[in-house]
Amino acid sequence: MASPLILAIDQGTGSTKCLLVDDTGAVVARGSAPLGQSTPHPGWVEQDADEIWASVKKAVAGCVTEELAPRVAAIGFSTQRESCVIWDRRTGKALTPLLSWQDQRTEDRCADIRARGYGELIRAKSGLPLDPMFSAIKAKWLLDRMDPDRSRARAGEICIGTIDSFLLSRFGGEAIVEAGNASRMQLLDVALGDYDEALLDIFGIPKAALPRIVPSVGPFPACRDLAPVPDGVPVRAVMADSHSALFAHGAYEPGPIKATQGTGSSVMGLLDPSSLKSGSGLHRGLCLTLAWWIDKPMLGFEGNIRSAGSTLLWMADLLGIDAGDLARLAATCEDAGNVHLVPGFNGLGAPWWDGNAVATLSGFTLGAGRSVIARAALDSIAHQIADLVDVVRQSGMTVERLHVDGGPTRNDQLMQFEADMTGVTVARTDTAELSAMGVAHLAGIAEGIFSFAGLSRMNRGGRSFEPLMPEEGRAAKRMAWRRAVARSLGDVAPAQP
Repeated sequence: MASPLILAIDQGTGSTKCLLVDDTGAVVARGSAPLGQSTPHPGWVEQDADEIWASVKKAVAGCVTEELAPRVAAIGFSTQRESCVIWDRRTGKALTPLLSWQDQRTEDRCADIRARGYGELIRAKSGLPLDPMFSAIKAKWLLDRMDPDRSRARAGEICIGTIDSFLLSRFGGEAIVEAGNASRMQLLDVALGDYDEALLDIFGIPKAALPRIVPSVGPFPACRDLAPVPDGVPVRAVMADSHSALFAHGAYEPGPIKATQGTGSSVMGLLDPSSLKSGSGLHRGLCLTLAWWIDKPMLGFEGNIRSAGSTLLWMADLLGIDAGDLARLAATCEDAGNVHLVPGFNGLGAPWWDGNAVATLSGFTLGAGRSVIARAALDSIAHQIADLVDVVRQSGMTVERLHVDGGPTRNDQLMQFEADMTGVTVARTDTAELSAMGVAHLAGIAEGIFSFAGLSRMNRGGRSFEPLMPEEGRAAKRMAWRRAVARSLGDVAPAQP
């Protein structure tokens, strides 16, 4: 008898990807569909929610054949976070664009709320700094335009949510949102895992317009209209993409730390409060987030980098080459020296959290060629990750190994530089689609196909990169980077997180 299959759908910023995974954890089939985005004004980044739903259907159709469809026993969704959309609760029609997690149009509203003295209260309750990245301020911006008196929101006619909630609404039933995604909305008391009345009031979001929060294993509505997958196949797991990648690394308990590197980057691990430095707690450059909720909510710490892979795409386009050529060009440069690219295209995320930071390219001379600039773009990813590893250490936690995943991690030069700049072993998995694989594992656990013990023993393969640079060399490069960051922030002294 043919073994059951798990369909993992990873809805990301630039594409939707699908994996079919069997009961041994092997990938049986893949599918994908690209996605566009629009930038109607500087700093604005939007996507079409209906186009995202269409991309899910296209990716599924490209992954699942008619012969394999009857074997699909469970579905898992991994989704981009913080992006926000409003839809009609009755018809399911999207009423607004999806404001991307990259969108910066609400910086002035964040400044207003900060000026009213709510910044520290928001951070204390939500675990997140007041920043345009998160959903609440986007929801306020959208509501101010389409429902300024909040009458439709208070009546529950419309629903405000992240993309996981919108996609689940395609299957009918009550509006729900997975707990980990919900924690990125900045409307939850993260310690309690539920909406907080004070936060709802600050952002002007009626609770009646929000989806109900459910654990990462549901209950969720069964699928429909995902041909050739039969209607009625259960959705067993939903996770935020970065959280799912951490789960795929087998980080079921505090200790391991991972750095997912895609359009942006996320450095994340589960939180053990007893490991924090006495009296200071978690560094302010890090977020407190709900990683997942299976039998109980699991808290995690995280730092979010706004531009990683997107920096490489921008640089490749600037130089008139593709991303592969950029990597080969950077490989011809042994050392970028004092040339630094700080990718503050839309401000800087963790650990700086400065929306007014600007992108800078510094330290170059007339002798700097294309290869040096390409290498500086590549190095910027490693330096930003090292910034976050530094503040994890400052919080009192030990970092001995850094698990990595995502497209840029295929570059050996970048991985070696990350090991050198962080001073720790960098472990790269063989599996490229970690966000999809993590939710496949959780859906398999919920369906009874996998167990935690079995997944813990799974050989994930990969390659490790050991630090090779002497400590004095690493310290000098890190100080030069901080001087470059200081220029981006408008400071004159070397920046400290």
